Amino acid sequence: MKTIRVLQVDAFTDEALTGNPAGIVPDADGLTDEQMQAIARELALSETAFLRSSDDADRRIRYFTPTQEVDLCGHATIGSYAHLHDEGLEPGTTTLETNVGVLETELEADGTVWMAQSDPRIREVEVGYDRVADALGVETGALEGASDDIPLAVASTGLSFLIVPITYLSDLGAADPDTAAIEELTDELEATGIYLFSFDTLERESTLHGRMFAPGAGVPEDPVTGTASGAVGAYLDRFGAFDDDFPEELRLEQGHYVDRPGTVLVRVGDRVRVGGRGVTALDGSLVVPDDDGDEIIEG
Repeated sequence: MKTIRVLQVDAFTDEALTGNPAGIVPDADGLTDEQMQAIARELALSETAFLRSSDDADRRIRYFTPTQEVDLCGHATIGSYAHLHDEGLEPGTTTLETNVGVLETELEADGTVWMAQSDPRIREVEVGYDRVADALGVETGALEGASDDIPLAVASTGLSFLIVPITYLSDLGAADPDTAAIEELTDELEATGIYLFSFDTLERESTLHGRMFAPGAGVPEDPVTGTASGAVGAYLDRFGAFDDDFPEELRLEQGHYVDRPGTVLVRVGDRVRVGGRGVTALDGSLVVPDDDGDEIIEG
């Protein structure tokens, strides 16, 4: 058995116990896939990031939910670099090997982390507003009224999400999702989850307020979602949501309806970039059994 260091870093916030918590294993070299999956299951956070050595980049990162490996996770990346900043990583640009390729990550002096996304892929989908409304537990008219110029579409800058605009913040807050219906719909559309958003916001300086549901990935509602924020930024650019005056930086609110408020920054230029800060809420150790089929982990 071995003892490893594990952390919980709350991402897209600078206040502990808000934002989106991610598990971080800062030295995961030597851990098998089965051990990483068991650690993620034990930490029971939406994603745990495992930092490893890389021959192709400054470091390698892998992400596991409690049930499966996923290719990319924004908040766990932000959390990982927030931890590295605390450990003395100098500001600047580094490369990160992920399952979707090598991405650039920029660390600013104040601890803000910017994560480059994959090239956008966006496709409109032929799915009825009534079906989407039923899955989300919202009024059909609230979706139709918000979609005159920006349609339902699946967008990806690393992970795919069905992007769904809704009219008012009150409509967004009243959503009562049917997790089975969402899972069926997202499976059919080959999307990770549904990102529901409104331009009606809590803070004047915010661009939009979003909620993200991904029960098929084991996440009924994610507090603050970096990959979905990158996808919605590309989506808004693709469909001309701001005409010819696209903001230099988008500010996305999320997490308030699950009592974990946070803010994601998005820049859409030559590459889509997702930014935010993070704060360590827990720093401890975990005993990991040898990989002999025993899945018990002791804290």
